[in-house]
Amino acid sequence: MSDYDVIIIGGGPAGLNAAQVLARARRRVAVIDGGNPRNAPAEGVHGFVSRDGTPPGELLAIGRSEVEGYGGEVLDGVVRAVRHDRTVELADGRLLGAKRLLVTTGLTDELPDLPGVRDLWAIDVHHCPYCHGWEVRDQRIGVLGTSPNSAHQAELLREWSDDVVFFSHENPPDADALARLSARGVKVITGAVSRLSTEEHRLRGVELADGTVVERDTVFVAPKFVPKDRILVNLGCAHGKDGLVEVDSFGRTSVSWVWAAGNVVDLRAQVITAAGDGARAAIGIHADLVGAGE
Repeated sequence: MSDYDVIIIGGGPAGLNAAQVLARARRRVAVIDGGNPRNAPAEGVHGFVSRDGTPPGELLAIGRSEVEGYGGEVLDGVVRAVRHDRTVELADGRLLGAKRLLVTTGLTDELPDLPGVRDLWAIDVHHCPYCHGWEVRDQRIGVLGTSPNSAHQAELLREWSDDVVFFSHENPPDADALARLSARGVKVITGAVSRLSTEEHRLRGVELADGTVVERDTVFVAPKFVPKDRILVNLGCAHGKDGLVEVDSFGRTSVSWVWAAGNVVDLRAQVITAAGDGARAAIGIHADLVGAGE
């Protein structure tokens, strides 16, 4: 069995940034990654100074190279279980031991169950105005009412286009929200949406239940964010009232040797935020190891 100071489960921005910090601190660290990043379909990363527009796969490749350049290890694999004796078991049977564990497994986007949404995800269907608003500026934007936050999403997107339509669908705005949308110049269309109308794998418009198609160039939806926290749950890490695993300011969970960072504990974290969370967790873990004389 291979032993490490820190094992990091999840090789996204949070995990790789944590690994770089720990490797530079001369800790023996391994990152285990299953190779299924959440933002893989996106053309580029945004909101990350000096890396704006970098394809997600390229960003991760740079991160892996940096970690390995400082002596850290990046292992391709899937974690089957983490035992309370601090043994990490991989699906291929490998066993790894760790003094500390950092979980950076991220989240899953559960998309609205409407025909066309998944097919056009990250092409003409998006969810984050700050990640994709600039790329669709001045286009005909639609927002589907798939969440209580969808009306606010439509308000925000008015900054990027003069032509924003809010399709109430399953979440009609209340009087206050309707007044705000009207003040922002957002058109509201009530009633259910049946599907996204497509042509040659591009969006043509939003089709209503009565068959009417409202032409749109791009559509924003609000997925349900589901943290990939199975490992943390199985280890008995406490959850807060928001349903997320609780962590302190450095990412430490209620299980003393387990930390968590990134989207698995912060559903709104963007790439740069997750990377910062990883660095903060790494500093906390290193300080904890030093304090314990390890």
